[in-house]
Amino acid sequence: ASLEPDVEAVVRQSMRRGTVQVNLRIERQVAADSYRINTFVVESYRAQIDAMCGRNGWKENVGLDVLLQLPGSVDEQARAIDEPRDDWPAIQPVLQSALDAVNKMRLDEGQALLADLSANGQLVEQFLDKVAERAPAVSESYRERLAQRVNKSLTELNVTLDPTDLLREVSLFIDRSDVSEETVRLRSHLQQFAEALQLAESAGRKLEFIVQEMGREVNTIGSKANDAEISRYVIEIKSALERIREQIQNVE
Repeated sequence: ASLEPDVEAVVRQSMRRGTVQVNLRIERQVAADSYRINTFVVESYRAQIDAMCGRNGWKENVGLDVLLQLPGSVDEQARAIDEPRDDWPAIQPVLQSALDAVNKMRLDEGQALLADLSANGQLVEQFLDKVAERAPAVSESYRERLAQRVNKSLTELNVTLDPTDLLREVSLFIDRSDVSEETVRLRSHLQQFAEALQLAESAGRKLEFIVQEMGREVNTIGSKANDAEISRYVIEIKSALERIREQIQNVE
């Protein structure tokens, strides 16, 4: 425990984010003077056994090997005199070597993680292209459906409708369902996401913020676009973003 600040300082030089658990065990070479038989305790055990056997008429057969296994019979002198800080010159290089091995493994895993994050980012962009391609047809489809319903109602009532009124209603719908701004912002976030993946320094938190903003834009697109096909694309984008969100928890 006394070396924990030193261990933490070394670990922080290699890892900046996340939770790290370090287990350290020291095995010392046993010297001739590392252990001492506590004769007072051993003799006390012997006297107590003799007294108990005498009172009860027992024939005891307790050897020295048994007595030495009893608590307190042997003192480990090394534990009392060893200073943990004296061991630091031997501990530090071993700890650093372990961290170097961990970082090599993390770099190997990071390459696979980079490929997965990039693939999901490209998937988001593909479905965003589909949304942008579908969006203009939504207003036209709405205009046709509205005209059909209105004409049917007017025919039944034998009245006429000014085309200007129909155009006004369609214009209001187009304004409410326009997702062009959200599409542009989401493309910008995708560009930032791709650039952050290539940064040499730690980018985990930055990626989290970018994905959070991407999620907001996608939610707005889903709520504004009154179209089943776009809603399907939005679900696919959200699924890809959720996979990205889970993976970036492993990014420093």
